[in-house]
Amino acid sequence: MMFVKNGTGILKKVLLSKPKYLKAAPINEIARKWSPDLDIDKMLAEHELVVKAYHDAGVATEFLAPDAKRPNSVFARDFGGCVREGYILGRFREPLRYEEHTDYAAKMQELGVPVIVEVKEGLFEGGDFMFLGEHTIALGMFVRTNARGFEEIRDGLAPYGYEVLPVPGPEAYLHLDMCFNLVDDHLAVGYVDGLPETFRERLKKMDIEVIPVPEEAIFAHGCNLQAIGDHRVLSLARNTRVNEELTKHGMTVIELPVTEILKAGGGPHCMTFPLERI
Repeated sequence: MMFVKNGTGILKKVLLSKPKYLKAAPINEIARKWSPDLDIDKMLAEHELVVKAYHDAGVATEFLAPDAKRPNSVFARDFGGCVREGYILGRFREPLRYEEHTDYAAKMQELGVPVIVEVKEGLFEGGDFMFLGEHTIALGMFVRTNARGFEEIRDGLAPYGYEVLPVPGPEAYLHLDMCFNLVDDHLAVGYVDGLPETFRERLKKMDIEVIPVPEEAIFAHGCNLQAIGDHRVLSLARNTRVNEELTKHGMTVIELPVTEILKAGGGPHCMTFPLERI
């Protein structure tokens, strides 16, 4: 069975988790700006809008039940990355998220998705995992994924024919998906000046156009978009300029009025772990 073909094909199924216990824990630049206690009812309502958007787009949803022992599991993206053959199981840096490693691994086993690579010595979180093409993967190395984690993923995926590209950057950017996101086969959104020159050159060689955003957009989730295929993308309603540019480029933008969940440091891309994409 093929699981996830690339980052921009038709999304068929995703894994999510409701933000029942989410707080703005001070483990990233965004969350540090807010009081830890967030409006749970508002967050749950926002998450339901995300689920509805997926269902309206024909995307099936699976859920890891919320648990007070892993309050940040709403950011389902981060436990790993999924490819055609199975998934990569990551290794969290923050102790607050250690429990997710075990519970998400058990859920993936229940769903019948095999683990083909496990990061055991280094660090890796899925917000740093980004397909550029069917056999090319960019791996952010900011603060949550390190050199050893990169090596384990590069070496583990090599037998399957994948090329993994390192994309280092400032720790404050947290994950690659906060400053760069592929939204269609040859279209991305990103803070260009924050990306390494070698990576920018590779994007040019792959004919990937980048809609530029200012650095402050990183911390407003201006790049944290979720491609769902067929030139469609989930974005935030407040991303006015980005959404206008995406529309000009032929994208159908599905706007989400999400604000409270964002205070914990993640957006639509962070909340979504792709299970099937064709």
